[in-house]
Amino acid sequence: MKVLFLCTANSCRSILSEAIFNHLAPVGMKAFSAGSQPKGAVNPLSITALQRAGISAEGLSSKLTEAHANLAPDFVITVCDKAAGEACPVFFGHAVKAHWGLADPSDLQVGAAELDAAFDATLEHIKRRIAAFLALPFEQLDAAQLKTELARIGTL
Repeated sequence: MKVLFLCTANSCRSILSEAIFNHLAPVGMKAFSAGSQPKGAVNPLSITALQRAGISAEGLSSKLTEAHANLAPDFVITVCDKAAGEACPVFFGHAVKAHWGLADPSDLQVGAAELDAAFDATLEHIKRRIAAFLALPFEQLDAAQLKTELARIGTL
C-alpha cells in the first residue's frame, strides 16, 4: 500500500506525515510526500521535531508532485490547512483521496521555544491521525467507506 501526502511547500506538514507514517507503518505500507510549489528544502524545524520524537528524517526531501507521476498511490492525503486558499492538488487517478488540514507551524511568529512546541504538537497531531489510519480494517471497507473513514480521521 502506498500513501502520498501532499501540501503546497512540502517542507513541513507533508514531510512530517511521510516520516511518521513510515515510522509507524508495518511492512508493505510506505508513504511519500510532495508539493505543488515545493520550497526545495525541508524545514529544519521539521527535522529537529522528528529527531526529538526519535523518528528518522533520512531521505526526506522537498519535491514537486511530478516526482511521483508514476507512483500510482492507493491513497492521496492533502494536509494543507486552507485547501481553498492554497494550491493543494488532489489527483493521482483512482487513489482514495482525503483532506487532513493542519495549520502550518512554520507560519507562527513566536519565539524559538514556542515554535518548537508548535512543531511537536503538529507531529503529535499527525501521529494520532496516522495511528487511526493504520488501525482501519482495510480489507472490510469499500472505497466509499474508506473515504468516510479518512474524512473522520481528518477531524481528529
